[in-house]
Amino acid sequence: MNTNYSDNNHLVLVGKVTSEKIFSHEIYGEKFYIFNLEVARLSDTTDIIPITVSERIINDELLKIGNMLIVKGQFRSYNSYEGEKNRLILTVFAKDIIMESDYNELDEEGNKKQLVSNEVSLTGFICKKPIYRQTPFGREIADILLAVNRAYNKSDYIPSIAWGRNARFCQNLPTGTEVKIVGRVQSRTYEKKYEDGTSETRVAYEVSIASLEVINENEDSSKNEEIEEVG
Repeated sequence: MNTNYSDNNHLVLVGKVTSEKIFSHEIYGEKFYIFNLEVARLSDTTDIIPITVSERIINDELLKIGNMLIVKGQFRSYNSYEGEKNRLILTVFAKDIIMESDYNELDEEGNKKQLVSNEVSLTGFICKKPIYRQTPFGREIADILLAVNRAYNKSDYIPSIAWGRNARFCQNLPTGTEVKIVGRVQSRTYEKKYEDGTSETRVAYEVSIASLEVINENEDSSKNEEIEEVG
């Protein structure tokens, strides 16, 4: 089992600050704040992604609205209790933030490395049976809930969506299967309907899977199953 938790959960975002920071919580005298980052897709749409960050790695100048930032960290979850109900909250936990204009990381040949604007890599275990379905237009989709180990016996539960061949392949994966996925964090709005007839607009966050690999710990077996979704 992989116990390098940084390898289990690694994320890079490049985007624009779109909100003031607000206080989130405090642990052992260290304050944490949340702000929104707007990340462009290849299409004309964008994702608004919440970033949780320690006061110790930011300043007001860095988080000025409109600034273009590079955020490196992890995609995490926590439980929020609303009355008697439990709600899963997703956020990006930032470990490093810099101005995009200050980025100067070089590759082995001395050229400036090109960053993908939204990429997350997760290694974890399927903890619920994947739900496979097809859209009215025939596109194949599978919903996957991935449990990603974190230090101190904690886990993050990350909703993910597979498409096409990946979706068809995932529908038969048993609970407990260890997989590695690479994709992007996306946001979407939906209507939460209540028993009294009222509704509320909410935002959900998930990983849209680009490639998926089943981790095979049996050294004598054949190569791991790997599928990459193209188009």
